[in-house]
Amino acid sequence: MGFYILLTHVRFRIPPNNQSLQKGPLYCTHTILNIKLQPYPSKIKSNQQLTQDNASQRREPESTPSSSELTSVTLKLRKALRNFPDFPIPGIDFVDILPLFANHDLHESLIRALELQVLLVNDGKKPDVIVGLDARGFLFGPSLALRLGAGFAPVRKRGKLPGPTEEASFEKEYDDIIATGGSAQAAGKLVEQLGGNCMGFLFILELDFLKGRDRLNSPVVTLLR
Repeated sequence: MGFYILLTHVRFRIPPNNQSLQKGPLYCTHTILNIKLQPYPSKIKSNQQLTQDNASQRREPESTPSSSELTSVTLKLRKALRNFPDFPIPGIDFVDILPLFANHDLHESLIRALELQVLLVNDGKKPDVIVGLDARGFLFGPSLALRLGAGFAPVRKRGKLPGPTEEASFEKEYDDIIATGGSAQAAGKLVEQLGGNCMGFLFILELDFLKGRDRLNSPVVTLLR
């Protein structure tokens, strides 16, 4: 059973006076993430039946995926992003992705770009499940899953999902930067705990210098770099 983990973007704090990013964290906490694949186990089909149904109902791409189409679409999406320095607190450079939902054309282009990214990286192979992390992964995940004919599984903090769940913990660092990769890594562990195969991680935005992808053991792709 193939899973694709969808995340949104990285928020970061600019180090004062260009000090080293290698400074250790001031303190750490452990956050528990839960994943739920079957909200109502007694009322829906088994995972195997759902996987078979997803495979049979998958829609074919509107056109053959091409890197040129992806490049064209991402250029349009990138122009719609807005940057807000010192938001929500001084030192934070915030990239606002909400304009991508401002009109139908941009929204449709975003989901098409995500679909193309998944198909091109995996040679046309589609995942069975799209995993979206709380909260912005919920904005894109269901729509992408619908396009790919896949199921959608939410990942949230402990206590936010009813019924039986799988859980994994990750260390979150607080310092001059907000370290990346921890929540994605934990989501990957959840997929493995459920016996799934993590086909990859899909980010909307990424800050290369934080090296969050180095913590992940499946292919990592970023839509808007």
